[in-house]
Amino acid sequence: MLFDFADLAAKARYKLLVSTITPRPIAWVVSRNRNGVINAAPFSFFNAFAGEPPVVGISIGSHKAGQPKDSRANIRETGQFVVNLVSEESAQAMTITAIEFAPGVNELTQAGLTTLPSVRVKPPRIAESPVALECELMQIVDLGESGLVLGRVVAMHVRDDLVLDAANHYIDTPKLKLIGRMHGRGWYARTSDLFEMPRIPVSDWKMKP
Repeated sequence: MLFDFADLAAKARYKLLVSTITPRPIAWVVSRNRNGVINAAPFSFFNAFAGEPPVVGISIGSHKAGQPKDSRANIRETGQFVVNLVSEESAQAMTITAIEFAPGVNELTQAGLTTLPSVRVKPPRIAESPVALECELMQIVDLGESGLVLGRVVAMHVRDDLVLDAANHYIDTPKLKLIGRMHGRGWYARTSDLFEMPRIPVSDWKMKP
């Protein structure tokens, strides 16, 4: 069936995108404003976009027209943020931080989370997260009522027991037990169901006539 986006309302286009582009990794963003007030919120329009420079991108929407969500406003204001990755163990706490609390409410406190200091940026990282990426703002690309936040990763924290070989930068990826966002308002996927499919060298490929 063809869905011509030119004929669809914004809500319908959104539903089609989030129902099919799955699973999506989750950026659990910690930011702070210039007064030091901390905000934490998860976003699933997120991924890594470059290796050199190391760049991650997060699309962050608005509460309503002309009012960007706190995370985007904080990042634009201070130029710094931390992306924490979400494991199965921290999934419930992540969901709590997605609640639209009143301004000034500390989502980390409500979720019973603890923080650790970052080394290159001012916002803290979430101690319960297996991986945290300290980021500096490169650019915000305006996309209607959303903004694509592009951040340069300046430091990464990986929990010690998840590092196989620090010298060679080998991470025990399956042991991270990260989750991904699926469809609807409450569906997620585990990344623990894996299969291996090696890439095929061109020298091994028999060309079809």
